[in-house]
Amino acid sequence: MGVARSFDMSCTVPQRIVSFTCSNTEILFALGLGAQVVGVDDWSDFPREVKTLPKVGPDLKIDMTKVAALEPDLVLASLSVPGMERNLPGLERLGLPFLVLEPRSLDDVFKDIETISAATGVSESGRRLIADLQARIETVRERAHETIDRPTLYWEWWPKPLISPGRWSWMVQMSELAAADLLFKDVEATSFVVEESQVFEQDPDLVMLCWCGTLQEKMSVSKVAERSGWERLRAVKQGRIHCFPEDLFGRPGPRLVEGLERLAQIVHPELFPDAPASLSVRSRVGACQ
Repeated sequence: MGVARSFDMSCTVPQRIVSFTCSNTEILFALGLGAQVVGVDDWSDFPREVKTLPKVGPDLKIDMTKVAALEPDLVLASLSVPGMERNLPGLERLGLPFLVLEPRSLDDVFKDIETISAATGVSESGRRLIADLQARIETVRERAHETIDRPTLYWEWWPKPLISPGRWSWMVQMSELAAADLLFKDVEATSFVVEESQVFEQDPDLVMLCWCGTLQEKMSVSKVAERSGWERLRAVKQGRIHCFPEDLFGRPGPRLVEGLERLAQIVHPELFPDAPASLSVRSRVGACQ
């Protein structure tokens, strides 16, 4: 997707960067720019070094006074967070240079890495990072497409109301790479409210939970299995309900590829008998009971 900017990419390489979103924070650190990051939003928590950085507020309620005090020469934001646009007038009012990204797919993430690496003077690091991520994706694609079996999966971002990804979500592309068919992939939306009757009608092979924000800690297989009527679903009968960490699927940055590796391993365990080395216990997949 497009990039909004007030930042002149032909000027001096920025040395004081503030990030308003987890995804951009993770891109910056993956590019080796941690030393230039002087502030982040409250939700940014990866890698570990981020936790000691000054916080400028939650992504939808950024404290512009705190931002200005950090004297940034580049601010990064992303419209992948609905409502992020509310922060832009404050940046314009303060005259702070910014880049606003809007990723919707893995390809968009690669473009964002290109944009950020070019803006920060580390284009070669950007190319190396993209090449590494693309190689890992290709490994998943080749192995997953050894099978003709393409199970259907229902992905749930939110339980009340039910919210699922639509056509404009990177989850469509990730499901295809893992040789699976995402329910509602033709709905013209990034995400939308789903009626239970729609899930019942599709009767998916797998139910995937990836609840957002604070609901991650409340996510459980039993809560889905105990929903009225859901016991009739094929996935529930066969015990194919899985929990996923939002940080590997809800943040359009480099770790989406780690999420893809985990997704493929869950969808096709016969093809991925061993979890990829990049997966950590921090992912919490399978620990949601």
